[in-house]
Amino acid sequence: MDFSTTVAAILSLFIFSFLYRDNPFYKFAEHLLVGVSVGYFLVISIDNVLVPKIADRLLRQNDWSVIVPLLAGALILARLIPKWSRWSQLALAVVIGVGAGVAIPATLQAQILTQMKATMFSFIPPENSIGWLYILERIVILLGLTSVLAYFFFSKEHRGVFGTYARIGTYFLMIFFGATFGYTVMSRLSLLIGRIQFLLGDWLGFLN
Repeated sequence: MDFSTTVAAILSLFIFSFLYRDNPFYKFAEHLLVGVSVGYFLVISIDNVLVPKIADRLLRQNDWSVIVPLLAGALILARLIPKWSRWSQLALAVVIGVGAGVAIPATLQAQILTQMKATMFSFIPPENSIGWLYILERIVILLGLTSVLAYFFFSKEHRGVFGTYARIGTYFLMIFFGATFGYTVMSRLSLLIGRIQFLLGDWLGFLN
């Protein structure tokens, strides 16, 4: 057992102490985690962004075009000075505009167009598939898609046949939310099991 393992185990116990109630040990570990994370990503940003893309190009390559993005980035820090805070809005507007221009097409492609393409299928089964099972899967997908869309169609009152069909969409939504919640719980339990194995195995040696 080395010193780093002991420190990691003690900090893990500090975090777990929140299960009893909020206490100074948990606050210490929480603040330490936030501080170390900020410091780590700050160093990574300096090493991967400022040094190769600003300092090296400016000092070694004499590329003065980097002055413009450097000043634009420095304007964001003007928010720390009340008199100059308005200048930071220029840099923030550029960052938000460019970010939106990059994110919106990527989001449309990944979450909308790809999902639409997945629902445009043929009911003719491929050669290497089980025919009735393939058709059944497509029927379930079509039923779930149309019934969920019917549930979110609020221009028509949910009564009669339409209301019954929209109610089927709620069952598909409950299945989706239940599966998502179950996946989240399983991932958190996996993290908990890994931490317990670290405490009992790597630290105390009970599992070795």
